[in-house]
Amino acid sequence: MIPLEFVNRIFTQKYIDAAALLEALNEPSPVSIRLNPSKCKKTPTDSEPVPWCENGYYLKSRPSFTLDPLFHSGCYYPSEASGMFLSEVIRQTVDTTGNLRILDLCAAPGGKSTLISEMLNEGSLLVANDAIRTRAAILSETITKWGSGNTLVTQNDPLSFGRLPGYFDMIVVDAPCSGEGMFRTEVARNEWTVGNTAHCQERQKRILADVWPALKENGILIYSTCTFNPEENEENLKWLAGNKKAESIRINISIFDGIAEIENGTVFGYGFYPDKVKGEGFFISAVRKTGSQESFSIKNQKRVNLRPDRKDYETVLKYTSLPEGRIFKWGDELFSVPCGMDEYLYMFDNLKILTAGQKLFVIKNKSYIPSHELALSSNLKKDVYPVSEILLSESLAFLRRDNFMLKNAPPGWNIVTYKGVNLGFVNNIGNRVNNYFPVEWRIRMNLPEAGKENIISWTQRGKSDITVSGQLNYNKT
Repeated sequence: MIPLEFVNRIFTQKYIDAAALLEALNEPSPVSIRLNPSKCKKTPTDSEPVPWCENGYYLKSRPSFTLDPLFHSGCYYPSEASGMFLSEVIRQTVDTTGNLRILDLCAAPGGKSTLISEMLNEGSLLVANDAIRTRAAILSETITKWGSGNTLVTQNDPLSFGRLPGYFDMIVVDAPCSGEGMFRTEVARNEWTVGNTAHCQERQKRILADVWPALKENGILIYSTCTFNPEENEENLKWLAGNKKAESIRINISIFDGIAEIENGTVFGYGFYPDKVKGEGFFISAVRKTGSQESFSIKNQKRVNLRPDRKDYETVLKYTSLPEGRIFKWGDELFSVPCGMDEYLYMFDNLKILTAGQKLFVIKNKSYIPSHELALSSNLKKDVYPVSEILLSESLAFLRRDNFMLKNAPPGWNIVTYKGVNLGFVNNIGNRVNNYFPVEWRIRMNLPEAGKENIISWTQRGKSDITVSGQLNYNKT
């Protein structure tokens, strides 16, 4: 049952058609994914574009993502359609052609972080953070699979980012909330209480206040929740604007059907209601920081030399398209970082970093052992390793770390691919193939009979697949 207190409240919210919303909350949730443009050049067969996200698609039914090798390779990510509107808000408020520093504060499991990362240029940096250790580990896995290499994954309380005053051009806060937008699930309904909505509102205010100093003057903060509660949504933004010198930014939604504009004084928010849009419940709003903000400059950091030697550089440059200034050596491991060395070391001193860009090689007995991250990286050069295309059954064996053989593969390091997309490294030593898929990521579920895997089928992508999201030019003031 949908909680009665919730029902009574939404009938007082004039921008909600309460009866229609309650009916929609008893219908099945739509299924949607977002494609990785650096890896996926096809579209799901018999799918429908998400209107406000260029790479978003609705599926007719829910496939088994676990049994799809393309999911494990970072070819796409299962992502809720309403939340994909973040890409449109960023496009209308931030010039992504410049070199940006962006924080995704409450980032796990990683859908929004991967969306942000694909919008940035080569000189930009994304810090994807989650305060909870287990969630941050999932976030790190998602970022690694996506392969863009422009993201640091951190595990910090929002207050920790006050050590980087005025550092970020944009901060995204997808705040923990009461979850009313997910009322199509029993879990969300059962966990909801009036007291929890009040607790969420206070926690959200604390998160906003704690991270606010890290946003530079004239920087953009994008705030979102998956709830319909005005106390957690527009009232929080009104509080922020009144207490932290921020101005609300109005988003042009004229070409999108069903999105509700919520106006509360000088604050504008945007509501997604399942009776009006094909998606879950969602709220999003953007503000600009108008008050003055102290900033800091990153000085040369005094630390043990982390720069690789010439042979290390030559190896990395042979296999990747990375610039020398982004490569460093930590012990016997070679990494690429998505910023300059001094900038990275400053953050290392002030934040708990879980994933420092991409691990490239482990040096063992003067040999360079490639990492799984390298196989999935968009910075890996083509044709530098032998490639073996394998079937679905063999791909699932690889993802389970089961034994399998490669036919006609040369000895040494090989990349196995499925439908032309890299899955990872194997080392062919003649009488067997050593599987280097990460143990902690392996598939543990039982496999169905061959041909009954229920995974996505694909069609070659064409110009007609581009959605209306890219057709307007907006004034970003």
